[in-house]
Amino acid sequence: MALGYVRPARPEDAGEIARIQLATWKVAYRRILPRHVLDNLDEAWLTRRWAAAVQEPPSGAHRVLVAVEQAEQSYLVGFAASGPADAEALAPNEPAEALGGDVVAVTDLLVEPRWGRRGHGSRLLAASVDLWREDGFGRAVAWAFDGDAATRKFLGSAGWEPDGAGRALDVDDMLVPQLRLHVTLPAAGEPAAPAQAAPAD
Repeated sequence: MALGYVRPARPEDAGEIARIQLATWKVAYRRILPRHVLDNLDEAWLTRRWAAAVQEPPSGAHRVLVAVEQAEQSYLVGFAASGPADAEALAPNEPAEALGGDVVAVTDLLVEPRWGRRGHGSRLLAASVDLWREDGFGRAVAWAFDGDAATRKFLGSAGWEPDGAGRALDVDDMLVPQLRLHVTLPAAGEPAAPAQAAPAD
């Protein structure tokens, strides 16, 4: 029987994190992002980026976690990255103070497709929530591609809901719509509850 667990990422994990990111994007986003963009992603550049994120995080609240499946051997199968909400978490023309100081932003939450449906995403999210509470965050946000039904369904099953914010990423002259999801973080021992969206203007 395979066992799974989550732990903080280590510097030597950077290459596997980059590989998982590329492999997952090429499957999950093949109908969302231009094929040539996915084909030209630089694994070496991603590895350096993840090594820096693990070794030199901007703050103690910036975290990278990895999911491990353990059978006869151990395999790195997914990862999650998050940190205090910054300008990247804002919608276009949204004021810097809109999200508040108690909001954490998920920048990545990926499980390699061949290891899907084995609980790794749920373990990554649960471990992240525990750390967010320790760090004093009260709410979490994450941007998802409008066409990424799997991520929207996964987060929705954990109580996340759209907060009304949207944006479009310019990917090689192609505008790709995203929407922002959010959730109010539960107190210890409580399930996540949907956050209340701000009234539309």
